[in-house]
Amino acid sequence: MFVATRSAVAVNFLLFQAGWFACVLGAARGFPWQGALVALLIAAFIVFRSRNPRDELSLVLVAALAGFAFDSVLAMTGWVSFAGAVPLSALAPVWMVALWALFATTLNVSLRWLREWPVLGVLFGAIGGPVAYYAGERLGALQFADPLLGLTAVAAGWALATPLLSALALRLEAR
Repeated sequence: MFVATRSAVAVNFLLFQAGWFACVLGAARGFPWQGALVALLIAAFIVFRSRNPRDELSLVLVAALAGFAFDSVLAMTGWVSFAGAVPLSALAPVWMVALWALFATTLNVSLRWLREWPVLGVLFGAIGGPVAYYAGERLGALQFADPLLGLTAVAAGWALATPLLSALALRLEAR
């Protein structure tokens, strides 16, 4: 079994944070593609330095697709409006999809511990998802039509996505 060193965990966490801020601040300031590019470059770096790049890439692509679907539903319902969504404002913007891809790169390193504890994955997603979206709103990258409804939907989606993506990471590693 792979054990991430403390330095690998710290670097992975810091790279995720750098990508998150690049996406959120880029979108908030009218540069959604630049933030997405930064996040995708970070994700590519992590994928190609991973122990099994093919499986890591599979995880990243599944997360990106799931995130695109989830955030598109949030946009289509009008619960969340994302900056940088033009011209297709009813679909998840590229910077949000990049964030989902980047999130997947944490599941085998800094968030590896979630893979063994699905209940903690549910709690982590139910709390961490809304906190991240709320922070994104405060920084100007998105807006909730009804904050309670929007944050509840985000909590439900991330409470489901986090343990499922963690389980996929574990399953891919076990192959």
